[in-house]
Amino acid sequence: MENPLLAESTLPIFSKIIPEKHIKPAITEVIKRNKKELTAILSKYSEFTWDNLMAPLDEMHDRLTKAWSPISHLHSVSESEALREAYNDCLPLITAYHTELMQNSQLFKAIQSLADSPHYQQLNDSQRKVITNELRDFKLSGVNLSAENKARFAELQKELSRLTTLFGENVLDATQAWTLHVTEASELKGLPKQDIELAAQTAAQQKMTGWVFTLEYPSYSAVMKFLESRELRKQMYIAYSTRASDQDPMAGKWDNTLVMADILRARHEMANLLGFQNYAVYSLAIKMADSPERVLHFLNDLVNKSKKAAERDVRELREFAAQTDHIQTLESWDAAFYTEKLRQQKYDISQEELKPYFPADKVIAGLFDIVNKLYGIQIREKKGVDTWHNDVKFFEIVDRENQFRGSLYMDLYARPHKRDGAWMDECKVRRRLLDGSIQDPVAFLTCNFTRAVDDRPALLTQDEVETLFHEFGHCLHHLLTKIDCPTISGINGVLWDAVEFPSQIMEHWCWEKQAIDIISGHYKTGEPLPDELYKKLHAAKNFQSGMQTRRQLEFALFDFRIHLEYDPKKGGRIQEILDEVRSQVAVMIPPKFNRFQNTFSHIFAGSYAAGYYSYKWAEVLSSDAFSLFEETGTFNPKTGQAFMRNILEQGGLPNPMDAFILFRGREPRIDALLRHSGLVEETNQ
Repeated sequence: MENPLLAESTLPIFSKIIPEKHIKPAITEVIKRNKKELTAILSKYSEFTWDNLMAPLDEMHDRLTKAWSPISHLHSVSESEALREAYNDCLPLITAYHTELMQNSQLFKAIQSLADSPHYQQLNDSQRKVITNELRDFKLSGVNLSAENKARFAELQKELSRLTTLFGENVLDATQAWTLHVTEASELKGLPKQDIELAAQTAAQQKMTGWVFTLEYPSYSAVMKFLESRELRKQMYIAYSTRASDQDPMAGKWDNTLVMADILRARHEMANLLGFQNYAVYSLAIKMADSPERVLHFLNDLVNKSKKAAERDVRELREFAAQTDHIQTLESWDAAFYTEKLRQQKYDISQEELKPYFPADKVIAGLFDIVNKLYGIQIREKKGVDTWHNDVKFFEIVDRENQFRGSLYMDLYARPHKRDGAWMDECKVRRRLLDGSIQDPVAFLTCNFTRAVDDRPALLTQDEVETLFHEFGHCLHHLLTKIDCPTISGINGVLWDAVEFPSQIMEHWCWEKQAIDIISGHYKTGEPLPDELYKKLHAAKNFQSGMQTRRQLEFALFDFRIHLEYDPKKGGRIQEILDEVRSQVAVMIPPKFNRFQNTFSHIFAGSYAAGYYSYKWAEVLSSDAFSLFEETGTFNPKTGQAFMRNILEQGGLPNPMDAFILFRGREPRIDALLRHSGLVEETNQ
């Protein structure tokens, strides 16, 4: 059989991929072919056009993406020893190829000559934007460096690729290495029935008696929120908060401490080679924020605006724990537990009371109905598609003109060998092919929800419903694009601090009564969430929003400062800076053994380095944009079409600020974010 990663198929043939047999040969062959074609193009033409230079470059990039995307995805959702080995064998090849491509002076000059030629003026807006971005990215990749510095930059790129992958693998291994085995039923007091059954199922799978809890988030979260045993909560908290660190019971085996230090060192040196003072400044070259001062002012302003609310929240929580159980010192392993109890007392509502009304299938169907009302698109499941796991479902999208717009894989449930968290990623990107036809986009949507147990369907918490809507917002951005140039199609080429805008706006519908009626339905009766429960849910919407806002600001300030303040003589000062940020921002200081940073994959294994602030930055955009729906109607199709036309369909073509103004009629204001977060009253005092 031919290599499935090289097959001319519409979708990846996941079931046929044999890591040790197919992965490295496929990547090696694609890279070899691409290099050969590039050499031929640069030697053949003396005058360059879009058709003889940029279109073939798109073809080469797409060829490699379609081979590598399923490999990278499997590495995240279905890892095995053979897959990890093959993936890591290919990383240096991929990194070296991209670095060599972006440091190719001859290619850079060819694109520059196209930009300087009369032909450039005949190109459309998308094509000109692609060329502008390419020239910028060549410079940010070191094309103008000396030969010696180019070589050093390439070494750093390769090292970073290895280190960030190692960071993620250490987190996965440390997460899966630890379990809590409970043998006495009396110790399970407080846990919901479904979580007890899931723990029993996990124990049975491991051929153990009793109940087994893991550090996969659904299991960990249930223990921290509901288990009455303070000692067991403490054990879980210590294990979770010390993963992949020097404090881990498996200390040394998966410790990310030195990995983080090396990542920061390599990033800083890369930035310096390109003439930037530090990596934070370097990162802003592809963001809306134009200076570190602007980022820090934005974050510190929110710190001040959330101060009173956060202090009130933690004071209330401490007083409640003291009154309820005589807890004199509220510890980190108590916070989620008493938060849930306090929520129930204040609003007479709990996540467990809500879950029966949010079976996953009903929520998904309701989500599809909502986007149909907003954007006129229909989403239908397609059976018989080759996937990597039985849980995975596949859907296709058509618009109101019955035009096919794209498709997505949905993988919602936690399991072993799957990376924690939730994310959207590209399988294929929309682009116009050489024959003039359109390649339709395909997305991966991945979550880690609690799976179905016995005869009960998977039931989602309100937080999980929000997560699903958030990631689906990313999918819509990827799938509804009408941009035909792949490097600015969908989420590609979007300035990084605006990437979260389309995902965050989707979260707002999770709180609207009309939307709740659509996405809820009791798993036994089909009854939508009763009005009484909805009123309680809405009343509790901003419960502890001050603390939650401060937590996100803690992450963002820590991330930005470790990249902004890096000093080669002093090293990363990771723990020191985190402690400083916490003393400024945190309303509950974690124990000294806490090593949250050692599992902060967003910045050490993902794309958010010196950019975690983007979540709050984009939240200003999304809150203000949603306020227009509040003014015109939650499902106003005219507003929905305007959002699709000006934001979702435009990819990375426009400046995000210009696109926002076209939709909203003015620049964004922070008022809506403060109102939606319940912080307005605090700032007016």
